[in-house]
Amino acid sequence: MSVIILGIESSCDDTSAAVIRDQYLLSNIISNQEIHKSYGGVVPELASRAHQANIIPVVDVALKKAGITIKDINAVAYTRGPGLLGSLLVGASFAKGVALAQGVPVIAVNHLQGHVLSHFIKDEFNMPQPRFPFLCLLVSGGHTQIMLVKGPMEMEVVGQTIDDAAGEAFDKCAKVMGLPYPGGPVIDELAKTGNPAFLKLAKPSIPGLDFSFSGLKTSFLYTLRDKLAEDPQFISQNKPDICASLQNTIIEILLAKVEQAVKMYKIKEIAIAGGVSANSGLRKALQELGEKRGWQVYLPQKRYTTDNAAMIAIVGYFSLLSGKTSPLDEPPLARLPID
Repeated sequence: MSVIILGIESSCDDTSAAVIRDQYLLSNIISNQEIHKSYGGVVPELASRAHQANIIPVVDVALKKAGITIKDINAVAYTRGPGLLGSLLVGASFAKGVALAQGVPVIAVNHLQGHVLSHFIKDEFNMPQPRFPFLCLLVSGGHTQIMLVKGPMEMEVVGQTIDDAAGEAFDKCAKVMGLPYPGGPVIDELAKTGNPAFLKLAKPSIPGLDFSFSGLKTSFLYTLRDKLAEDPQFISQNKPDICASLQNTIIEILLAKVEQAVKMYKIKEIAIAGGVSANSGLRKALQELGEKRGWQVYLPQKRYTTDNAAMIAIVGYFSLLSGKTSPLDEPPLARLPID
């Protein structure tokens, strides 16, 4: 008998619904909120209001594209956290309402676990899947972690940022340069024609597998301040080189910790996930390092790197197979660590 999961994702500013049947993706619909670009970042109140307006049509389109009706689903999976509480409440309330009306289980999903398990979504591209156990570098606007993944429902955070995330460093440094939001993709594009050795930026010295990016942001800010004092046109005349230097520094910080984790755990199955895993420089550098070190590297499809309901549905699928469901009175949480 087939298992059909309806997934709902509303952790930040994208409203998404997806349908998975036996690990195969049938639909994955995402409604973006363009209004936040005007403010240079996500406005939580506007985000939650937009989710309320978008969630019904998004779910309706996802079901129709999947060729099923709401009566065909076996469970509803939703993002419990981490994320913006107002946004999470919209998705959680809707998911619970659907589950209650249809008499099916509801499954609360950790957003970060979704990013990791996005590697196990089956679709027409038939991408290779990591073999357990593997190490996963999860990099996004809000999180930077190294996870030891022993199974679909067994993950351990072995390293994480002690302050800012890598994606946050990209976006805040982009803002300093006057680049549009979100800044990460803009920096990635400009860096393609830049010189990564143009600026020398500070790298943190953090013990173990933990990360830190606050010092890099400070170094970047002070470096630009000093350069602008000498030449007011420094940023406008050197954007590709500045972006390449910043991106290269962040990538070197990330991959140095991955190398350390490989040596510590003696695991050569390496995956990346999260929004920053779409960065072309990081993907290329990890592949090159993997070839040099003899690692098996797994890169997610770019459509699964941003927030999407397919990754929530796949966690719901594995959860249901393991017999794990959630109570209806379980609240969403803005902060939700991996168990």
